Amino acid sequence: MPEEQNRSRRRCASDVTTQADPARRTPIPSELKVMILSAFIIAIGFGIVAPILPQYASDFGVSAMAVSAVVSAFGLFRLLFAPLSGRLTQALGETPVYTIGLLIVAASMIATAFAPSYELLLLFRAVGGIGSTFFTVSAMTFLARKAPPHIRGRVAGAYASAFLIGNVAGPLLGSVLLVFGPRVPFLIYGGALILAAGVVFFMLRASRLEDRKTRDAREKATVGEAWQNLSYRAALTSGFANGWASFGVRNSVVPLFAASAFVGTGWIIDSSQLAGLALAVFAGGNVAVVTTLAKKTDVWGRRPPMIVGLSIAALATGTLGLAPEPWVLLLLSLIAGAGTGLVVPAQQAAVADIVGEGRNGGSVVSAFQMTQDLGSILGPLLVGLLVDLLGYEWAFGLTGLVLLVGAAAWAAAPETLPGRGSPTVPTTPTTGAQPIVSAEETAEGPNTSRS
Repeated sequence: MPEEQNRSRRRCASDVTTQADPARRTPIPSELKVMILSAFIIAIGFGIVAPILPQYASDFGVSAMAVSAVVSAFGLFRLLFAPLSGRLTQALGETPVYTIGLLIVAASMIATAFAPSYELLLLFRAVGGIGSTFFTVSAMTFLARKAPPHIRGRVAGAYASAFLIGNVAGPLLGSVLLVFGPRVPFLIYGGALILAAGVVFFMLRASRLEDRKTRDAREKATVGEAWQNLSYRAALTSGFANGWASFGVRNSVVPLFAASAFVGTGWIIDSSQLAGLALAVFAGGNVAVVTTLAKKTDVWGRRPPMIVGLSIAALATGTLGLAPEPWVLLLLSLIAGAGTGLVVPAQQAAVADIVGEGRNGGSVVSAFQMTQDLGSILGPLLVGLLVDLLGYEWAFGLTGLVLLVGAAAWAAAPETLPGRGSPTVPTTPTTGAQPIVSAEETAEGPNTSRS
């Protein structure tokens, strides 16, 4: 009898805990799971072609700068067409723009496989950048609108994890596919994108038809309104910093440093292999944190992980140029990856909080995407110039400083998680910021009926 009473008490305690924490009993909506599956398919394909593309471009007999231009053209056209992607998302809805974007990139990949000249290769990659910003902005807008406020961190973490795991597995698959010829990886990626477009088109048909009926009635979040929110300005700052460090410097300057700074050290692998390993270790630290801690942003809030993650990434990246041994480089890469893993899901969830549940925030999301792309373009250029003038120590030091500016912006910004925002900040659902929550509402958990 006492044992039965104890079990009864434990069940009651568990029920109370579950009721007090809606995030524990709220599953990720099925339509968001479709987007997460699509993200994994896309990431696998991107991972296949990313390490192959520079060598493919160099086979046309062009200079190293021309090879870099193929990579930069993709990012530049993402930046230029981000405002259009936001407007189209508001006009047509998220899933049509998402599908169109995937098919544009698929066509560019198939065309790339058969590019007869360097000039056409450059053009095809630029067109791919247009499609990329279409599906990126529409996907983030869809997640922001559909994700329940109290599980946005978990949704953002699952979406980011799908991309990360796909990007880790993709290069391994790409190296295997190369035995069939240099064109095959691009054709595989094009096919993967068509598959992802088909998954979204057919599996989200009911959602698309429902959205078509309600699209004109949905409130639109504007950049002007979002700009009044200090947290949105902090998100733009941290997005620029993360684009600069993670998407720009990490992929362009770190491999150069690893390949040149440790030549002749007699380590267990040569310097060229060390470059790839450093990127893989960074990705490993990123995946480990995103898959385990992303959902905690629904408990801790968005602001603490942003401040801590950006600070950790700043310290590890800023001292990268001082690494005396290869193992130190790998350790700092792992730490920087872990710090970035705290940033990405919290940042996406914060932007979704600002847009608000049920609202069409295409322009707000596209402005955020533009700042991140701008950082990824400017970062390698300015840091590369610093490497030539002053050396890697100053180049990585500047990158660490940029990340610290992002952390400082969030230190001065209010929390965006519903129920945890500062009551001293007058906010309304109209601006996309979170409403003031009473003590009674806080005790009952996040109010999902308010955006």
